[in-house]
Amino acid sequence: MKRLGLLGGTFDPPHIGHLLLAETARISLDLDQVLFLPVGDPPHKNDRGINAAAHRLAMTRLAIAGNPYFAVDTSDVDRPPPHFSYTLLPIIQAKYPQAALWFLLGSDSLADLPQWQRPERLLKQCRLAVLERPGVALEREQLQQLLPDLAAQVDWLDGPLVKVSATMVREFAAANRSLRYLIPETVQEYIIHHALYQL
Repeated sequence: MKRLGLLGGTFDPPHIGHLLLAETARISLDLDQVLFLPVGDPPHKNDRGINAAAHRLAMTRLAIAGNPYFAVDTSDVDRPPPHFSYTLLPIIQAKYPQAALWFLLGSDSLADLPQWQRPERLLKQCRLAVLERPGVALEREQLQQLLPDLAAQVDWLDGPLVKVSATMVREFAAANRSLRYLIPETVQEYIIHHALYQL
């Protein structure tokens, strides 16, 4: 059975934290492939403008280039809204009917899971692979009360902890601060070329 990791996100822009999470999960869980799934229209981020899907797809492809175990899947971008994880998983499962699926998360996203649309459905569709994020205090007992099936569905990953976020990268770009080592150089070149994240 093929073992697939699924890393969803806005990827505005993709950064070193995304890549470390994907590689940590790949090694720890012996995954055959990690699919990066840029969100078409993220319902939880409608309070700020996000870049067009074409830019986010292009940056994600640049970020993962050179790693044969990483691939971009456009299933979410290609479908009409609303864009929820629990409605995306059946689409991926139909593409890979014999695959075992792991949804990759940072612990910050896990903390927010009860606020997602139908998180209990997501837990029935796949396992979760979670990497700690620095500065995130998880209320595990509270999470377990809200989502009783959670503990049995989580694989905790042991990997490098980096405090990098897309928000940080956008703020650095807007302030003309160095993005070196926060994102791949090819993504930095793309941001500069297309004048993204400028105030």
